Amino acid sequence: MNQSGSRRTLLILEHLTDQPDGAGLTEICVALNLPKSIGHRLLALLMESGYVMQHSPSGRYGLTLKLTMLGLRHYVRSGLDDLAQPVLDRLAAETGELARLAVVEGERLVWVAKAQGARSGLRYDPDLDHDTGHDVVLHATATGKAWLATLPQAQAMRIAWATELHTPRRCGPNIATSVHAFAQMLKATRQAGFGVALDEGEPGTAAVAVAVVEPSAAGAAVGTLSLAGPLSRFGPERRSFFVTRLHSAAQELGGIWPLRHHRAMAPAQAPVKTARPRLSNPHVRTRTPVL
Repeated sequence: MNQSGSRRTLLILEHLTDQPDGAGLTEICVALNLPKSIGHRLLALLMESGYVMQHSPSGRYGLTLKLTMLGLRHYVRSGLDDLAQPVLDRLAAETGELARLAVVEGERLVWVAKAQGARSGLRYDPDLDHDTGHDVVLHATATGKAWLATLPQAQAMRIAWATELHTPRRCGPNIATSVHAFAQMLKATRQAGFGVALDEGEPGTAAVAVAVVEPSAAGAAVGTLSLAGPLSRFGPERRSFFVTRLHSAAQELGGIWPLRHHRAMAPAQAPVKTARPRLSNPHVRTRTPVL
């Protein structure tokens, strides 16, 4: 498959991730500007590989769980879940709000983990556009502002402008609608040292966020930690308390973050030859721990 075909295949996968009920061949080809012959061939390849299935009565195409399982395997083996989830669970329990982690991937932020702290009454459950596995809407979230504020102004604005300030289906009245408005928000975020979104990402909600900085990466932000909930619970005093807890959790997570890279990226070493021990029971197999 040539480079163009590979890119189109990935675009089909991305398109189908937002189609929980599947999509027809014509619909897919129109959305991605593909000739039907090419779309049909690529879908057949994805079906053969087990990533896509076709619903017989309707003929619509949908993703199988194979892609999901690959993502979960990568996430678990990265070690990030072992590092982050206890921090998120504790943060959610201490604050009674939704705690979330987003990770920097190139020039994107992706939601990767969360913990719900609200046990009763009003609680914030993000819609699909703001949930785990989706890109963070940079200009409409405390998380996006907290990360971009760690970058040089020109770079941060270039990244934000590349999204054309695309607005989600649901947003609050205070969302930035111009580059100038967002630049002012980013300036305020730098001065404060944390990001705030009040009635922006979704109506009636609020959030605060801080960057997770990895010391061994020359102070670069590797992700963000945030707390979100109903706007009525995010008054000035509560926000101040949330920020204090977020900074403490982010410092803790940043301090252990290199473990993720050591596990996943450590250079391979030549194996040391040792005599293989004899097992008393030939049916018993030893397990090598995953580091």
